[in-house]
This record gives sequence, structure tokens and C-alpha cells, in this order.
Amino acid sequence: MKDIPNSNILLFKSCLVSVEYPGIESSTKYVFDKIGIDYEVNSRQTCCTGLGHYSDIFDQMSTSIIGARNFHVAKDLNRKNLVMLCATCYAINKKVANILNNKKETRNEINEIFEESNMGEMKYKEGDIDSSKNIFHVVDILYSKKEEIAKNIKFDLSKFKIATHHGCHYCKVHYNDTIGGIRDPNIIDDIIKYCGVETIGWYDHKITTCGSGFRQRFVNKDLSMDVTLDKLNSLKNDGVEVLVHLCPNCHVQFDRYEKYIADTNETEFNIIHLNIAQFIALAMGADPYKVVGIQTHTVPIEPFVKELEENIIETENKQEIVESDNNV
Repeated sequence: MKDIPNSNILLFKSCLVSVEYPGIESSTKYVFDKIGIDYEVNSRQTCCTGLGHYSDIFDQMSTSIIGARNFHVAKDLNRKNLVMLCATCYAINKKVANILNNKKETRNEINEIFEESNMGEMKYKEGDIDSSKNIFHVVDILYSKKEEIAKNIKFDLSKFKIATHHGCHYCKVHYNDTIGGIRDPNIIDDIIKYCGVETIGWYDHKITTCGSGFRQRFVNKDLSMDVTLDKLNSLKNDGVEVLVHLCPNCHVQFDRYEKYIADTNETEFNIIHLNIAQFIALAMGADPYKVVGIQTHTVPIEPFVKELEENIIETENKQEIVESDNNV
């Protein structure tokens, strides 16, 4: 496995996380604090432009200029390890770093723009940010600290039927940097295992997209919803109660549109949706509202939380038993 940092991290804010599910960011910070990750969130960092870029609103040059600026912020803070809350931020920033390092003409043009804008201090030098060594997704950090996560789990999750959805922009863009496979992605499954429960693993449609397709959700809505319907039906057929994701755009597609799709197709799903950081935070005992932000979800999380809190792990009793066995 590639080297994963646990310090000098700039936790990269996400537009979709902030607007739709702010509990993803607060859950990530909660978990990072528990497992000893050194990070900072900084107001100087701006949007990656990902949603606009993939909807053909921002061209590649505009996106690369903004990326170069954000990389300068990370360097200036001495936090060159950028860790993304969003799979789209992850994919777009890796792409920008590769362009800046490998395309001299583009790099020079961007540096000239900085000079003309009296921002010469932001001049990007080849290799300032390495797409493989300095840009990560939150799941990479969580995966590298699985053992620490396991030590902090408060609730028994074994009674729930859980499946995972790995976002396209994590698994299907930068193949060489993806941990846990691309044909049968399992990095979230492996992390959840250390929370004390096995997921269902492979299921039909596991590697199918969520269906959002950025602008497809709006310009080809019927097609977009049909793709999501297929995936939800697959999960329903396997009796899944909880779907865990790593991308806020996927989260929007499943959580915001599940009831709409159910009503349109005269069916029910009752599948709740959680980001992996929210899932771990809940398992560690974080406040469901103040930290995890379950009140921002469309599919109610309260029944899951209530059931979860009835299954606290008797850590002290287990420790007493272990010590007793050791004394025999």
C-alpha cells in the first residue's frame, strides 16, 4: 500500500458537503481527532470547480488556475497533504496536479496569469504537489488507521445488513492510486469490518454509478432516475438496510431521490444513507445531531440511531473477563 500521511494535512472543504450534508465534515473531524490525525481546515481554500467543470461550465484552464491557487495555500500553510471529503474534489485535484507537473506550456501560462494579477507569490513550480504522494481521499486516511478506529467503536453493528457504494471519481479515474480494487472495490467494506461488522460484500450493481451524472440528473432526469432505481432494487433484493458511500454527490442522488423514485415506481426501499465518516462517528458514539448531522438527511436516520444505541458494547465487562482469563 502507498504511504498514507497522518500529519501536515489540509482537509479540503467540499461545496456539496457544506451545502447538503455538513455532518460529513464534522464527522470526519470527530473521527480524525479520535484516531490522532493532524489536520487543518482553512478559509483561504476555495471550491475545486468540479461540479461546474464536469457540467462543461468551467474549462480546464480555469479549473487548473484555481487548483494551482489552492495548492499554493496548502504549501503556504506547510500542509502539502491535501485530503478530500469529496470524490470529485479528489479526481479533479489529482488531474490538475498532473497537468501542472507534466505540461510546461500550461504551467507557464498559469504562472503568467498570476504575475499579471499581482499574485506572483502563487507561482507553481513543477513537483510542488505530487498527485499520488500529496492528494488523498478521506477513505485513504481511514483505511490506514483501521486498527485505531477499531479501538474506539462503542456500538455493536453486527445486526445491521450493510452494503457499500464506491464513487466513480474515486475508483474509475485514477486507477493506479485507488486502494481496495476497481473491479470489485472494497476499501469501505474493509474499513467497516474494523467497526465490527461484515458488509454483504459483492452485490449485483455494486460497481454501477449512482445515476447522477452531474447535469444528467437535470437534463436527462428519467434516465438518471432509472439507473438509481436499478441500484436501489438490487440493494432491496439483498435486504440492505444501510448503504455507506464516500461521495456527497452520490449521497444526494440516493438520499434526496429515494422517496421520489419509490413513489414514482409505487414501491418502498427504506434504505438509509451514510457517508463512511458519519458511519464511523456514529459507531464511536458521536452526537447524531451536533456531529453527524442526521437532521439534514431526507431518509430518516433516527430509527437506525435508536436501534444502534440499544447495542452498546460492554467494553468494561469484556476487559474484566479478559483480565480474569489471564489470571487463571
